[in-house]
Amino acid sequence: MKIDNVLAGVIPEPRGRDGLALAMLLARQAQARLTAATVQPPAWTAPGPARADQSAWSAYLWEQADATLTQARQLAGDDADYVVQTGKGSGRGLVELARKLGADVVVVGSAPRGGKGRISVGSTADQLLHSSSAPVLLAPKGYAEASPPAFARVTLAYRRGRCADAAVKEAAQAAVSLDVPLRLVTLVISSGRRARIEQDMLLRLREQAAADLKAAARGQRRRVQVEMEVLEGGTVGHAMSTTQWQPGELIICASSGTGPLRRVFLGDTSIKIVQAAIRPVMILTRQA
Repeated sequence: MKIDNVLAGVIPEPRGRDGLALAMLLARQAQARLTAATVQPPAWTAPGPARADQSAWSAYLWEQADATLTQARQLAGDDADYVVQTGKGSGRGLVELARKLGADVVVVGSAPRGGKGRISVGSTADQLLHSSSAPVLLAPKGYAEASPPAFARVTLAYRRGRCADAAVKEAAQAAVSLDVPLRLVTLVISSGRRARIEQDMLLRLREQAAADLKAAARGQRRRVQVEMEVLEGGTVGHAMSTTQWQPGELIICASSGTGPLRRVFLGDTSIKIVQAAIRPVMILTRQA
């Protein structure tokens, strides 16, 4: 994937700063254009005397939007673009704006209910993760407080399937744009039981995962340094905890193969990866 145009959804809350900090880092390292946008509800029409209330409400919304973008400008500076988008829901507004701007990625923060350093999907992210025509990048809670100076590695959660080759290609392109190594990881989920038949099956899964990673790495080594690793555990979260995650790590997941073409659509495994991640996670759009 190319990273020439980064769109950040901002709100006047800490999670808005988390998303913007991540978007700034991505835009700076990829030498991309950054747009910070806030979404406000559409104006409503009312007859007669109610129009006065409508005018006051509209003025209030614009004041709030202006204050939000002023805060964003204090962080991102004058080199970024600042946009107010109208939409029925922040996620829907960002989807429409991303399409209009031709954004290569949309960046938002975690919902407030999540733990620090973790990602929780709120309504804005949920709308993006089911309809965005551009990849969606999620910042962990508190990312702005301790964001790394630069990205150090791109890690793709690889799973063999009809969209796997396209996901590897896009992750490799992202690694080239950021000038960092690419790591391909496959998750092997084991029950922990000692029955012979299950142990034999687990051995075959490990061998197949290693073979899949080697096959996926072919053709990419000329473009970027490629590492491979099989992560094993009783759950997705346990498997992900068995490896080292660099402070400047960027995790990439493919969309579900059952979702609409050229749209982000979060599958069961990707949801679990997002929930277990302690680094930013980008979900790609589904490719043919």
